[in-house]
Amino acid sequence: MKGCSVSWKSCVRGDVVSRAHFGSSHKALLKSSAGRDANMATAEKRVKRILIAEDDPVSRRMLQAFLTKWGYPVVAVSDGIEAARILEADDAPTLAVLDWMMPGLEGPQVCQRVREHPDRPYTYILLLTARSQKGDLLRGLESGADDYLTKPFDAQELRARLHVGQRILDLQDSLIAAREELRFRATHDVLTGIANRGVVLDAINRECSRQIREGSSFGIIMLDLDRFKNVNDAYGHLAGDAVLRETARRITGCIRPYDHVGRYGGEEFLVVAPSSDAFGTLGLAERIRTTIQSQPVMTDAGPVAITASCGVAVSAREKLVDSHALLHLADQALYRAKEMGRNRSEFAVAAEVSAPAPEAPQPERVDS
Repeated sequence: MKGCSVSWKSCVRGDVVSRAHFGSSHKALLKSSAGRDANMATAEKRVKRILIAEDDPVSRRMLQAFLTKWGYPVVAVSDGIEAARILEADDAPTLAVLDWMMPGLEGPQVCQRVREHPDRPYTYILLLTARSQKGDLLRGLESGADDYLTKPFDAQELRARLHVGQRILDLQDSLIAAREELRFRATHDVLTGIANRGVVLDAINRECSRQIREGSSFGIIMLDLDRFKNVNDAYGHLAGDAVLRETARRITGCIRPYDHVGRYGGEEFLVVAPSSDAFGTLGLAERIRTTIQSQPVMTDAGPVAITASCGVAVSAREKLVDSHALLHLADQALYRAKEMGRNRSEFAVAAEVSAPAPEAPQPERVDS
């Protein structure tokens, strides 16, 4: 280890090793620490992959032996440039033990390069150094290291500090998972798992803006399950929930990857079809409708036959329609589909196009 004032024999405090007897001595070192391992065994069941960057081969092999014994999957390199390359990769280890003095890049320089990418998954970095001056230690921490250990180090102290690092990373993973769960709940319908009303309405607004920029057409489909109240009355609300979940699944299976589907409210669903004209949107509505009625939904209360009515509206490049008006058109077309016997798709007619649009969507239907 270049610039290190401590001999390789004292890399591990209390465990002096000679190069000639390294093979047998390091086994004794591992055995001597076995009695102090019980209190960390549970925490290390979910160990993180760890990088060792150490230019001295004996010290590197010793570190690797300890970490492997403690259950860590180890990646070992001998210079700072290779360490930085691995830590900047997509599958970078989340724990790293870096020697301060290395060829190519020093440990603090590697830390600085890693911290230049705050959007990447976090890597907990521990610096190993023979420098004990406070200024050097502050420099190491300011470069982006999370912790440091001075040489000669105690193996169990190293293990404890890595244990702390892993605990911090586990906590971070839990916080990220909780954040993603909150984000999902804020943008998705809890029952069906598809987008909620706000998200699908935002999709319509985005398509309106894109249409102004690009001059394309897009359509929407407002879909309502026929006589859904009878399902709840005859089979119970749990069966009704199962019907809604299966309806969402069947709709999702019919749409294109870049289409949007959301639960509009109650038993109503809204589909947004970008880059689609009247013929394409009406065809999509019919495909969804026939898929929904193709077979009964299996519930704990028995099979439930369902049908749906669809109202279709399109904002064409020749006649742009704003989002409120488009929802009004689809809603009126859906009403007409209900009046004409249900289980059908109807397209917005010219009279409805000229009808004034309400300021806000109408309340949910009670009897549909």
